[in-house]
Amino acid sequence: MNNTQCILDALKIATDTKAFELGEGVLHRAPALFKEYFPNRKAVIVADNNTWKAAGEAVDASMREAGIPCERFLIEEEEFHADWPYVERIDEMLDRTGAVAVAVGSGVINDLCKLASFHHGQSYLCVATAASVDGYSSSGAVVSRDGAKLNIETHAPLVILADVGVLAAAPKEMTAAGYADLAAKIPAGAEWMIADLFGTEPIIPAAWNVFMNDLDAMLADPEGVAAGKPEAIASLFAGLTLSGIAMQVAKSSRPASCTEHLFSHVLDMTHHRYNGKFQSHGFQVAIGTLTMCAFFDEFFKMDLSTLDVDACVAAWPSLEAEQRRALDLFRDFPVPELGYTEITKKWNDAETVRVQLTRVKENWPAFKARLQAQCYPFEKMRALFAAAGAPTDPSQIGVSREQLRSTKRITNLLCRFICISIYHLNSGFYHFCEAFFDCCGYRFDFCAKISHCIIVLCNRAIRLHDVFVVILIRIRKCAICLFQCIHNQRLTLLCISAQGQFGIEIVLIDARPV
Repeated sequence: MNNTQCILDALKIATDTKAFELGEGVLHRAPALFKEYFPNRKAVIVADNNTWKAAGEAVDASMREAGIPCERFLIEEEEFHADWPYVERIDEMLDRTGAVAVAVGSGVINDLCKLASFHHGQSYLCVATAASVDGYSSSGAVVSRDGAKLNIETHAPLVILADVGVLAAAPKEMTAAGYADLAAKIPAGAEWMIADLFGTEPIIPAAWNVFMNDLDAMLADPEGVAAGKPEAIASLFAGLTLSGIAMQVAKSSRPASCTEHLFSHVLDMTHHRYNGKFQSHGFQVAIGTLTMCAFFDEFFKMDLSTLDVDACVAAWPSLEAEQRRALDLFRDFPVPELGYTEITKKWNDAETVRVQLTRVKENWPAFKARLQAQCYPFEKMRALFAAAGAPTDPSQIGVSREQLRSTKRITNLLCRFICISIYHLNSGFYHFCEAFFDCCGYRFDFCAKISHCIIVLCNRAIRLHDVFVVILIRIRKCAICLFQCIHNQRLTLLCISAQGQFGIEIVLIDARPV
């Protein structure tokens, strides 16, 4: 794939970004690009301590040498996020100087400059310092305000400059986060296909074709990404940029994100930390992506051509019932009204649901085949993430099994008809969703590479409504499983290992013995 040509083709239909340069040793091009696209303007270099060292200082020096008046806006805090007070501070700087922002950084710096520039009715120049996000070229800014994470429609930068040497020198964790963010487009694309079938958000061919057809190739070298190989880094950054341009074309984040991104939003809004630090957007999205891959694995085992549409419609909850459910789910959330607001926008009446379910039922075999061609199985995605250095288990970012299960509330967060909503179309599927999150969390816990294990197969199968489940358990370095029992819908295992005695408990939602 010719990265440069792909981006040049994409720029022809981009709404905001008109210039893009990617290559080795291109940092010096910043003054010429600034003069061409922002003639006779003053610049404000926005950076943090790390990005100033990586590229900001060199950009500042070259701009001054070229005769461009420059100011500096340096964020001194070691750890910061795209929070509203920073937007206000950059707003004040732009007010005082009448300058154009030059964002030197990655996702956070870019989002802050994007929104502040939008407030002033102007664009900006972005100097990327890591292949870590697809937000460089997107037309939305993700900013937190009053505890809620907001995706605010703005304008993407007019000019993007990316020096491959700078990108390759970025912390490996940031590059791995970018790889995970790009891989998230796999399940996001599948969910867009579902929304298209339902007629709620039709696929925009121009946006889809910007990058989705080449996505496999852009994800093909996770080892090269982990090693910082220039060609792999360039391909990754090109993919992330194309993803952002697709969002420009679609005038929505739909081409690039869906349920898997909501995991990150929920964790951010609950101020989740691990070892005292906030986790990167890409690492959070990695867990969401793996979860959705596991979800689709289970989803494809279902035969939706046999749906009882009349029964589903009869069981469809009222708006008032869904609003009550949302208020209950979000009662301890930092923004308790969020679920109520979003479910109110998302809810469909029963007759609309009838039409949507009928489309699923009538088109299921062919549609399932198309979805399967788009999706990656859980194990394939997990192997790619392991090779790229991205998380493969929630525990790696400090997310417990219970926290993973609690993300069921994300089904209330997005005003789109997403994949998980298919289960909500049939009241019986609510319980499957609950069981899925349990199984997914449990699956994550025991799917890591292990040097020695024994296989324990439950001697009782459990039926979760219409879904037949056999629980397979792998226990690291376990010598013997002493007993297993099902009591009050909990499966308990007591094991003896070299490290001593330990118990494992799995909560079975609405389970009954076969």
